[in-house]
Amino acid sequence: MALENRDGVWKSGKGKGRHTPKGRQLDDAAWADVQTLLGDRPRRRDLLIEHLHLIQDAHGCLSAAHLRALAEEMRMSQAEVYEVATFYAHFDVVKEGEVAPPALTIRVCDSLSCELAGAQQLKAALEDGLDASQVRVLRAPCMGRCDTAPVLELGHHHIDHATVAKVEAAIAAGETHAHLPDYQAYAAYLADGGYLALSDLRANGNWEAVQDNILASGLRGLGGAGFPSGKKWGFVRGNAGPRYLAVNGDEGEPGTFKDRYYLERTPHLFLEGMLIAAWAVEADTCFIYMRDEYPAVLEILAREIKALEDAGVVAKGYIDLRRGAGAYICGEESAMIESIEGKRGIPRHRPPFVAQVGIFDRPTLVHNVETLLWVARVCREGPEVLNTTKKNGRIGLRSYSVSGRVQKPGVFLLPAGSTILDIIDAAGGMADGHVFKAYQPGGPSSGLLPATINDVPLDFDTLQPLGTFIGSAAVVVLSDKDRARDAALNMLRFFEDESCGQCTPCRVGCEKAVKLMQADQWDQPLLQELCVAMADASICGLGQAAPNPIKLVMQHFKDEV
Repeated sequence: MALENRDGVWKSGKGKGRHTPKGRQLDDAAWADVQTLLGDRPRRRDLLIEHLHLIQDAHGCLSAAHLRALAEEMRMSQAEVYEVATFYAHFDVVKEGEVAPPALTIRVCDSLSCELAGAQQLKAALEDGLDASQVRVLRAPCMGRCDTAPVLELGHHHIDHATVAKVEAAIAAGETHAHLPDYQAYAAYLADGGYLALSDLRANGNWEAVQDNILASGLRGLGGAGFPSGKKWGFVRGNAGPRYLAVNGDEGEPGTFKDRYYLERTPHLFLEGMLIAAWAVEADTCFIYMRDEYPAVLEILAREIKALEDAGVVAKGYIDLRRGAGAYICGEESAMIESIEGKRGIPRHRPPFVAQVGIFDRPTLVHNVETLLWVARVCREGPEVLNTTKKNGRIGLRSYSVSGRVQKPGVFLLPAGSTILDIIDAAGGMADGHVFKAYQPGGPSSGLLPATINDVPLDFDTLQPLGTFIGSAAVVVLSDKDRARDAALNMLRFFEDESCGQCTPCRVGCEKAVKLMQADQWDQPLLQELCVAMADASICGLGQAAPNPIKLVMQHFKDEV
């Protein structure tokens, strides 16, 4: 039957077909902008965070149109791009109809050392004195500059010993970019005998002999775990390639700033150690994951990696520098690997361990920055550089980040057997008018110990009987003018903010702990029960160690709670 004789056919249709796909539409101008910003960079999935940084830096925020365009350009779902962008603190996602943040952002550190130095009063003064439509003032976790507290970041410019007057002067002068310190560049390091050890090993070296030297030196992981460094090499090398090396430069533990201290002075000592470790495990690529709070370090490393490429020490692209985006959890090695892959920094369940299944599911050697610095020194000077130093029955050296109520905060390289009194003495003693009361031996994860426990070496394995640990050797000293319960609350607020939220014991436990700790009198039985649940059931070290400040304050400072 002819179509025209079929009565009623097509007549029920509205004839208004869909002209666009469902969902948020692609804005051509935003897409063109994203294409220009990315240039000829690869559109690989693992580079998502790097590409988000490009947009954030260019526009001061991530608009819905730009996120949609980036998803189109990278052939990813909008949901994937959005979940990553909203996971990290340094990305500002602006939805349709929302007002973009002011062009200038001030981040005021409110971690323990800065809190002791008046960070809250500084933040309040800035909020009162500045035009909120032009400048926004935010709280921020530790920036790794505890020795110059209080600290804030104006754009990407850090202001040490910050005051309102200093901030106003910097705004007037347009100082919003990182200032590079004097450091030992490639030519100076080469003239000082740098890279001779690497060249010799590449030509004639035996990786097992180097591993034996590292083990003989007693070097252990200085990011906090304390695992014997040389043993990792054998584990990784025993798995079929390709293999990778990842440097954990996400030094986010409040009170810790030793890695920044060394990188701003001798970056090539670290880089040579990294390349020696990469040679030992035959790594195809070295990934350096550096926290975004260290803009000067990121610029130094970018320059010096290029110098290595230009000199032919490494092939172009062999060292892949990745920029974090404000997430303390990425200091956990599997969360860091997730972030390197362009994802949210969510810790992985283990086993399998990263030595078997790491970056892109390949065997991965993970080392801390300072650990690799010592690898270079051991290869240049022999294991004696560490194992000949002995004190209080302990062997080796330790870099202590010291801040709080001391005369001269800073990084101090001392024997591993040093006690808290030795460390305070190295820092010039207590600040004027302050009497030693308590100390944080290894970051907020380690809690607080009273001044009466002052004869224990601050080293691996010595503090566990006291219910704590050395961690990254981030020592914060408190005085008689401070309350231990207030310090513990500061630490738990940090953990509450920085929990990735993956597991309920950590996500909910930190929030409940903060509420309970604000009471005039702590409900100690309930807090104790909460601590047990968090320590036993959390997926990673953040939730497992977060109760330590609560437990140790209840144990040693009963009169305050």
